Amino acid sequence: MNGVGCAGPGAASHPRPAVFLDRDGTLIEEVNYLAHPEQVRLLPGAAEAVKELNALGIPVVVVTNQAGVARGYFPESRVAEVHARLNELLQAGGARIDAYYMCPHHPDAALEQYRITCTCRKPAPGLLRQAAREWNLDLSASCMIGDKVSDLEAGAQAGCPPILVRTGYGASIDPATLPAAWGMLGVADSLMEAVALWRRRS
Repeated sequence: MNGVGCAGPGAASHPRPAVFLDRDGTLIEEVNYLAHPEQVRLLPGAAEAVKELNALGIPVVVVTNQAGVARGYFPESRVAEVHARLNELLQAGGARIDAYYMCPHHPDAALEQYRITCTCRKPAPGLLRQAAREWNLDLSASCMIGDKVSDLEAGAQAGCPPILVRTGYGASIDPATLPAAWGMLGVADSLMEAVALWRRRS
């Protein structure tokens, strides 16, 4: 599992809450195997939602599966370039991501070095747990916002309550089919609405 982005700050005296975000379809427009920085488009209101969390001092952590690396569509370095472009777009809106965590693995990878069954590919909770260790985060007081079932399950497995956002693939998911044991905080039509929902529940 790979942490890509800012290094975690020094340990605080008590773990703090954070907001974990899926990337494609949640923060930016869904593009199948997004491979080029110029393809990055922020979803409406995304910068404003992140900016609000920044103002509150809440760490914002992106956790993303990047099977395109495993399939040989683009190198890991391209993911970093995409994140650099995403940072530029957010900064233009006065917002920032505190850290990126990326899984490049896939059990059916074309490239042998990535062909593993790992603990970081969502729905596994490894990326969230790594971020929690490195940033001293309280997963139970945090939330995981995503547009795919794998995002929500990763949050649930990490003990981080999930929120389904109906952008990207989220519009096709029936919340009634999701396990009650996942402790869903709710369903939102946008990232801004999801952040507001978490703030009301936290």
